[in-house]
Amino acid sequence: MLVLLPPSEGKASSGRGAPLKPESLSLPGLTAAREAVLTELVELCAGDEDKAREVLGLSEGLRGEVAKNAELRTAGARPAGEIYTGVLYDSLGLASLDTAAKRRAARSLLVFSGLWGVVRVTDRIPSYRCSMGVKLPGLGALGAHWRTPMASVLPEVAGGGLVLDLRSAAYAAAWKPKGEVAGRTASVRVLHAPTRKVVSHFNKATKGRIVRSLLTSGAEPKGPAELVEALKDLGYVVEAQAPAKSGQSWSLDVLVDEVH
Repeated sequence: MLVLLPPSEGKASSGRGAPLKPESLSLPGLTAAREAVLTELVELCAGDEDKAREVLGLSEGLRGEVAKNAELRTAGARPAGEIYTGVLYDSLGLASLDTAAKRRAARSLLVFSGLWGVVRVTDRIPSYRCSMGVKLPGLGALGAHWRTPMASVLPEVAGGGLVLDLRSAAYAAAWKPKGEVAGRTASVRVLHAPTRKVVSHFNKATKGRIVRSLLTSGAEPKGPAELVEALKDLGYVVEAQAPAKSGQSWSLDVLVDEVH
């Protein structure tokens, strides 16, 4: 099982670990594309601060993020699972997983990123600020920048198993499973059952709990149909829509009564 996650806007500090080694990151097929984004982002943020804030879509109160980006090559690095914070990651609670669940997390979780493309939760990265929606002056829109390298790298990483897609729309645009991979991909929405509406905070928290439940239970669904049964066994209310034709993904709605 491969689980595709969005990053979080909020991130923990880099700390005092050894600095980033781009060549040590997982998915080495993305190295050249990562280096291109990293180089332009560092140069942008080391120059005109106001221009950098405008490009990155940062408010005056987030001016410090520009200086942080300028130091990415020398800043301390920590496992991505410690860097990403926020609602989904708080609910996932990677640090409190038992040893077996942590091994499953290291093997199955992929976090999408405007800067890194994709990282595993064990990859060591510095804290940064660069969303997938950013359009850099040189490289252009990051979503488009990542599509070509991801199209060649991600299908191999997906292997022959289930792909559970929990990404937000901006990150989903960087790689869309196609063909045979799409047929074993399940995209999940979380809906407030009484209103059948997506509530952002609630959506993220529930997705984090879903991933935690799967990791701690040891469930290993082989495909979307088996995932539906596994989630039901774990106490979730799930409505599934199988693809109408080949080359399309499954759609799963998880219904929850309480917004919290």
